[in-house]
Amino acid sequence: MAHTAMSGSGTTEGDDPLQTAVWRLRSRGCWTDAAALLSPTADQPLVAVQRAALLIERCLYTERGWPDAEDALRAAEAVAQADEERGAAACERGYLAYAATLHGVRDRADEARAALGRAAALLAPASAGRPLLDFRRGLLAQYLADTPQAALAAYRRAHAGATAQGDTLLLSFTWRHLAGLALRDGEVAEARHGFAESLRLREELGYLVGTAPALAALADAEPEPEASRLRAEAQRLFRLLGGVPTWLASHLTPSPAV
Repeated sequence: MAHTAMSGSGTTEGDDPLQTAVWRLRSRGCWTDAAALLSPTADQPLVAVQRAALLIERCLYTERGWPDAEDALRAAEAVAQADEERGAAACERGYLAYAATLHGVRDRADEARAALGRAAALLAPASAGRPLLDFRRGLLAQYLADTPQAALAAYRRAHAGATAQGDTLLLSFTWRHLAGLALRDGEVAEARHGFAESLRLREELGYLVGTAPALAALADAEPEPEASRLRAEAQRLFRLLGGVPTWLASHLTPSPAV
């Protein structure tokens, strides 16, 4: 289902006070405030990419702020020089185009594929940005091309890379999407394990804005009454955050009786 196609782009590790503050805001869905903290140093290529990534994530979760994300991404592309920097910017370009297509803003699927292809050419196999790129290529394969086997291969590469790099947040996404494919194939026990791992990691990280989706996903693999308990908790967090992520609303609303 398209509403599961959300992605992370970092971890909370490190002692940098600025990055800690950015994470705390991001994890609570305050993307604009987090991006504002980075504005004074946004002339630095990787900071510019990070700022753009925050505003793109805002688009995914709220379906708002598209012009701000586009402006930030163009600024990041303008200051990128090294292959790693240009590859990271291209990865975000592909993700923004994917998000616009997913939410029905405009069909930019071809742009998404081309941008992620450029990123793949620029980012070395051992690059720190490669697992995130692999994950996003999996999203395109699953949600825009409906090729689950290609998506599975990409998610597995992303999962292995995130494990090797210790990227806990990205692991929470790869666990969840691998579990989603397992559930689609009727592998309920495998799906339950993956969804539970995703939820555990998000709770440990304090990734509040991503916890409700993780609860709702696990509910899909659990029997009653546990499924209803998980959905009720997801609903509570969803309301606490003001209805974010927007795409979760339809998943939490019971179908009308026939």
